[in-house]
Amino acid sequence: MLRALFRSVAPHVLRLLCAGFFLYAGTNGTLGVPLSLSKTPYRYTVLDQDLSAALQQFGNNLNIRVNISAEVKGRIRGSMPDLPPREFLDRLANLYGLQWYYDGLVLYVSAAKESQTRMLVLTSIRFDTFKGALDKLEITDDRYVVRPAPGDGLVLVSGPPRFTALVEQTFNGLVAEAQAQPRVHETPPSESVLTLFRGSSTMVVRNGLPEAAYSSDVPQQDGVAGKPEPGQK
Repeated sequence: MLRALFRSVAPHVLRLLCAGFFLYAGTNGTLGVPLSLSKTPYRYTVLDQDLSAALQQFGNNLNIRVNISAEVKGRIRGSMPDLPPREFLDRLANLYGLQWYYDGLVLYVSAAKESQTRMLVLTSIRFDTFKGALDKLEITDDRYVVRPAPGDGLVLVSGPPRFTALVEQTFNGLVAEAQAQPRVHETPPSESVLTLFRGSSTMVVRNGLPEAAYSSDVPQQDGVAGKPEPGQK
């Protein structure tokens, strides 16, 4: 008979500290927060249990909603060492080739082979703005990749499906916000033209740089003339 016995766990140790955040990016999405679990060891006795069932039981005992991919397969046989909940989860991930991501409401567990890679094109936003938004919304996870490609205006994103989905939602929301901002048209600087007279020599200086010099048989009084106003000769 399949069974898993979880013992010696005080109720106050099972409390999960979590918070939910929402981002508007065309639709409302849940954003990631750190998975904070007790350091107190669990005592697990697993005789023979389906891996998905063990993960679901893990969530039930910690009062965490768990979403398990259909690609998560395998069985747990034999005893498990006494580990804190986070270490137990990481141990299963390492043993069975899994990835997990917590978005503040649901713990998503998927097979490592389901990991996704995306290339995002930076057009109307800067990478610093994008990365800052991910950090503030607590989507960033050091285990997974959000890295700019130098000089190409690209961002590499890699991780489990839920992580990449939230990163893309954030990116699309920032792009939509930037595109909705009114564009400011820059007024070109006015042109500066000076004409320098020195005896019979004349020099034209445009925007502070000498442009042309010529001589005249009719000597003129030394001086400086600005650009003629419209209508003047």
